[in-house]
Amino acid sequence: MAIIEINNAGFSYGERRIFKNIGFKVEPGEIYCVFGPNGCGKSTLLECVLGLLKLDEGEILIGGKNSQSMKPSELARYAAYVPQMHEKTFPYKVIDFVLMGRAAYTKMIGSPGKADIRIAENALDALGIGNFRDRPYTQLSGGELQLVMIARALAQETPVIVLDEPTSHLDFKNDIAILETIAHLAKERNLAILMATHFPNQGFFFEYKNLPVEILLMGYENNLLAGKPSDVFTEENMRVVFGMDSRVIACETEEQKILRQIVSIRSESSCR
Repeated sequence: MAIIEINNAGFSYGERRIFKNIGFKVEPGEIYCVFGPNGCGKSTLLECVLGLLKLDEGEILIGGKNSQSMKPSELARYAAYVPQMHEKTFPYKVIDFVLMGRAAYTKMIGSPGKADIRIAENALDALGIGNFRDRPYTQLSGGELQLVMIARALAQETPVIVLDEPTSHLDFKNDIAILETIAHLAKERNLAILMATHFPNQGFFFEYKNLPVEILLMGYENNLLAGKPSDVFTEENMRVVFGMDSRVIACETEEQKILRQIVSIRSESSCR
């Protein structure tokens, strides 16, 4: 049974239409990637899923409930959020930052209990960063901070994790580390992952890992295209959406599996 179900969703800022007629489902253990150019509405769609923005039309169901009518505290028990950027404004200890994921389970004037602390510590250990526990989180690198933010989402104990471009500011090594973490959460913890991304090769990575992964390509001839990475991330589709000349290449790895990647050659405007 789908944990996320979106039906005929549409959203506008005033008279400016951002997206319309969006519909898809996400099952537990599945990774659903929302992909497209800047300004196509990826982050806006995620904010609608999280109840931060209200749809003009259609509905979003999480756990069978309409997320647009759920209280924030109720929705926080279904979906955790990892934003693409985070301002480090105060030198919280990492454990205290991760404990913020327990806010939905804490009374307004209460404080985290021993059980909450244990859950936060387990989240850090699950990601292999238990040694970060007492470090000021303002002293973390970009990759370390992203892992800590995912740990905070894990501590929230939700069936859904929503990530907005989770590797956009990371180097080559940390990019793969975060993708491996996301793959682990889907496969080993059976979490539903909904993420926005600018990088088609991330979809190919999850496909290579034999994970159930679907792609929603926004901005395809002012419409939508959905399917498996190998079906969506084609040279023709990249030309239509981005005006890019690209090539899909494939190589056989040591595990005798095929890994696909798409590389850009040039933009069409540079060929004129």
